Amino acid sequence: MTNHADVFIRGELLSFAADPGHNDRPAPGSIEHHEDGLLWLKGGHIHAIGHYEHLVTTLPPGADVRDYRGKLVMPGFIDSHVHYVQLDIMASYGRQLLDWLNEYTFPEECRFQDAEHAQTLSQAFLDEMLRAGTTTAQVFGSSHPASIDAFFSESRARGLRMLAGKVMMDRNAPNALLDGTRGVADTERLIADWHGRDRLGYSVTPRFAPTSTAAQMDAAGALLRNDESLWLQTHLAENKGELAWVAELFPSSRDYLAVYEKAGLVGPKSTFAHGVHLDDSMRKRLAANGAHIAFCPSSNLFLGSGLFDREAAHRAGMAFTYASDIGAGTDLSGFGTLKSAYQVGQLCQQPLTAWQGFYALTHGNARTLSLDHAIGQLTPSMEADFVVIDPHATPLLARRIERCTSLGEKLFALMILADDRAVFETWANGECQHRRDDH
Repeated sequence: MTNHADVFIRGELLSFAADPGHNDRPAPGSIEHHEDGLLWLKGGHIHAIGHYEHLVTTLPPGADVRDYRGKLVMPGFIDSHVHYVQLDIMASYGRQLLDWLNEYTFPEECRFQDAEHAQTLSQAFLDEMLRAGTTTAQVFGSSHPASIDAFFSESRARGLRMLAGKVMMDRNAPNALLDGTRGVADTERLIADWHGRDRLGYSVTPRFAPTSTAAQMDAAGALLRNDESLWLQTHLAENKGELAWVAELFPSSRDYLAVYEKAGLVGPKSTFAHGVHLDDSMRKRLAANGAHIAFCPSSNLFLGSGLFDREAAHRAGMAFTYASDIGAGTDLSGFGTLKSAYQVGQLCQQPLTAWQGFYALTHGNARTLSLDHAIGQLTPSMEADFVVIDPHATPLLARRIERCTSLGEKLFALMILADDRAVFETWANGECQHRRDDH
């Protein structure tokens, strides 16, 4: 339920109005920073924001201002690609992608035919996500409709803005996961039940080309053509073995991306996870269609998939988001994702600034996912999704923060040293959904 009482929060406020660029200093006008700010919430939205001393005089009589001085308030983090059904196989001994799927992922996802199990895992996943400061994610279920009914039900009960979809897969997997002719009908029913309901959106979700026949992918494309408000999520060019398998399965296709293009799956609301092994032709075609890659750095490192080339993406004009890819990813925390992204960048001689990183986790991911009308910034009329960060959460982080002489230094220290202990509170839809237990 939405909290309709006004809420007033005093603290350091940081939001990104635009892409800060790729230099050490953010582009002029790209950040909105109030060292001593006031955030005014009304009816689940941001009513006003500004310097405390200026805005406090406009508050109604008797306003109870919550004092968060010493904390940093930012828009809630956004995760563009995550498998909630793989939560319990995080930190399973590493294999490369195809072995990982067969040994861990497929057996685990078979459990989600049980609606009670799906409900339990939905609750656990959302608890962990909010603990990490993430307020919105684009989520894969399993191939069982119950997995998405449970996830959307729990997300709606908490008032969260979520994108999700039932995996579609009709070949090359255990029989218990194959949806056959039911896949499209189940997806249509889930769309009818959940898409556009409160803060929920549906992502049509063919797992990836090897586990969907051309007919199933064509049907997924038809769903998108019939309703342009839907999203699309799948995987692309994560692993060299995967590329070779796709070439065998689709010998007449020009390349991996062409398989999706033929089915009508490449558009402005399409997310293709990983994109580690793209060539410039694929990058340019993705850019021309407005589609983007979900960059999953901790997963790519964990599975040894390869290093995502951010500079090649920029040159091609191809958008990309940042994502955890749980369960192959190693951290639900946006801080962890940025730390891994920085390390990947260093290996590629492509430095990642903290300005770029925190813009991407907030306004950048919202914009690329077509959600920036609602979330991603601390500005009036936006939905009140934000995270309260404690820069002194651990002794080591506190020592480093005390040495910082600028906001940029402080953000970089958070990017490298912070984890879920630094998340003091997570707010969504104007309500505090998680508060760190300090007892």
